[in-house]
Amino acid sequence: MSTFTVLQKLQLRKSATKEKIIQFYDEATEDYEFWSKDFNMHFGYYIPFKTNLFKRDSMLNEMNQQIFDRLNIPKKNSLVADLGCGIGGTMRYGLRKYPLLHIIGVTLSPFQVKEGNKRLQGINGLISEENYCDTSFKSNSVSGAYAIESFCHSGHSTKALQEAYRILKPNSRLVIADAFLKKDANQLCVGSNYCYEQLCKGWSLEDLGNINEVKNTLKQIGFKNISIEDVSFRVAPSVLHVPFAITGFILKKLFRKESLKPQSWKNLKGSLFALLSGLHMKSFGYYLITAEK
Repeated sequence: MSTFTVLQKLQLRKSATKEKIIQFYDEATEDYEFWSKDFNMHFGYYIPFKTNLFKRDSMLNEMNQQIFDRLNIPKKNSLVADLGCGIGGTMRYGLRKYPLLHIIGVTLSPFQVKEGNKRLQGINGLISEENYCDTSFKSNSVSGAYAIESFCHSGHSTKALQEAYRILKPNSRLVIADAFLKKDANQLCVGSNYCYEQLCKGWSLEDLGNINEVKNTLKQIGFKNISIEDVSFRVAPSVLHVPFAITGFILKKLFRKESLKPQSWKNLKGSLFALLSGLHMKSFGYYLITAEK
């Protein structure tokens, strides 16, 4: 396949329509339950002698903790926004550890709203069916906001970052945990391009933002004290769980004589290419971004 052909396909990708994102999360929740008993729809954060390499949720929940540590908010009566909350795994973690917090999550998926709110009963959490690029939060109303592997569905768009800035109180923080490109998409080699294309198709992603461009956009919007941490090596141990999780999920289905849904195949394929993309370390990286309003 020529580089020109790859670039043509890349330009035609546009995998993340609203309908595809909703379908992806409506149908993929079972897959994520197999990935995480706590319904963490993201990768993990490894700390030697603290997290367990062989227990995935140990690392996934540590990523949750890293997010709350960086928010640096009062743990009593603060309102936090989860921008792309999934079924509320991170919300549940935060509210169990900090029961006096209030967290409102937004997602496009009606299924996640219904099932997530069931799991949040009795604690100060609520999931609303909204687009994180255009929420119902009042301006200057939340003490902190985070987006864990969710802004990638809009290509880490300026609109998503602007909306986060709008809803934050002055001097409060936005924390983003996600994969980013280290260079422009048209500068990727053929192998990186292919992995990137398949990743976006499998996970219904618009694009991955260029980390340098995202930092500049945050500055232009008005964010200050922007911290960009490359945590790729912290995240890598959980990414290495992908082939084992995929194999286990397929074997479970075969044992039960159940067929795999088309979206499950896409999700598994996306997970595999997330692993392969991570091997292209000059092109892709996983970052924790902290930015203050």
